[in-house]
Amino acid sequence: MKKRYSEEQIIGFLKEADAGVPIKELCRRHGFSEASYYLWRSKFGGMDVSDAKRLKALESENARLKKLLAEALLENEVTKEVLRKKW
Repeated sequence: MKKRYSEEQIIGFLKEADAGVPIKELCRRHGFSEASYYLWRSKFGGMDVSDAKRLKALESENARLKKLLAEALLENEVTKEVLRKKW
């Protein structure tokens, strides 16, 4: 799924809203829904651009580590199954 707005743009929208631009006006001007605004606010509220980039890097590292753990657990389980069948 292609994202329409980057994290930098989203944080810019949130800063505009914090500066006093009405939410409805902000959504109409940039072409997104109020639901999207509130979802973004819950995820990126209070962040700077550098924080968002760090969050993205941590999420990708977390996904990689989860995949490695799952592979190791699967390999361990297969080894145990083979050893059970031998004896």
